[in-house]
Amino acid sequence: MSRTSVTFDSAGITIAAHLYLPANAAPVRLPAVVVGHPGTGVKEQTSGLYAGQLAERGFATLAFDAAYQGESGGTPRGLEDPAQRIEDFKAAVSYLTARDEVDAGRIGLLGVCASGGYSLAATAGDHRVRAVATVSTAEPARQFRYGADGTQSPAVFQSLLDASAQARSAGARGDDPGVMTMFPDTAEQAGALGGAHGVEGWEYYCGARGYHERSAKFLAWESIDKMASSDVFYAVPLIAPRPMLQILGERAVTAWMGLEAHRRAAGPAEVHWIAGASHVDMYDKQEYIGPAVDKLTEYFTENMAAV
Repeated sequence: MSRTSVTFDSAGITIAAHLYLPANAAPVRLPAVVVGHPGTGVKEQTSGLYAGQLAERGFATLAFDAAYQGESGGTPRGLEDPAQRIEDFKAAVSYLTARDEVDAGRIGLLGVCASGGYSLAATAGDHRVRAVATVSTAEPARQFRYGADGTQSPAVFQSLLDASAQARSAGARGDDPGVMTMFPDTAEQAGALGGAHGVEGWEYYCGARGYHERSAKFLAWESIDKMASSDVFYAVPLIAPRPMLQILGERAVTAWMGLEAHRRAAGPAEVHWIAGASHVDMYDKQEYIGPAVDKLTEYFTENMAAV
């Protein structure tokens, strides 16, 4: 398996990516999968792990940093723009269609966590995508509005919107608008705020478990008010008649979002549960990733067969 650093354009923003190709691939065009990372993640973390393992199974894969994040361009840094995130997936598909190694008629999308929601919306609007799959599906707008487990008080999001409005005004005056910090200083503080899910997120992004220097761990404040008008699940019915697979951990407190997306499907749709896994377990623990990659290999092979 080989990995090459590449770039492509997404609505005028340069996107940094890693292209993975199988070792000793036969001289034929390959089926390909675009892999998106979780919120505040980078291509060197979870998405690269899945991309590499799928490449070992015979797929060309492309793991990319979202616009405004990682090594990709765009300002302000740390902006989470749902519309741009969806465009990034479509731009990645465009890039792959021009690669000699790729069969342009056999391209799929895989989104992990936040990219799960974005990949569904991108598939809905892009008929070049043959099949879409997600792991630990999350939808940032829902998570900010309702919390990871869906029980957050509406007052929390209203307070975030207050802070976003103040940041926009500060920027207009030429002052530093600041950023929204995504994680506290310690795992104990993360647990007090978000329970076991908060601790796992802190351990992955801030601890030795998954830390990467380009994983910013903050969002530009204007990301928040963009969430107020975003609903990437709205387009899910348009995926039909193409297939949709969601892989969820049995212990994931976020699973309600994946189930909501599943209920909106108008075509072939499957929820595949990974026994014993939490949301974040699916980011890096091979005992859970292995079965997920087995399922993804079976799914993409079946649904992106040569025609």
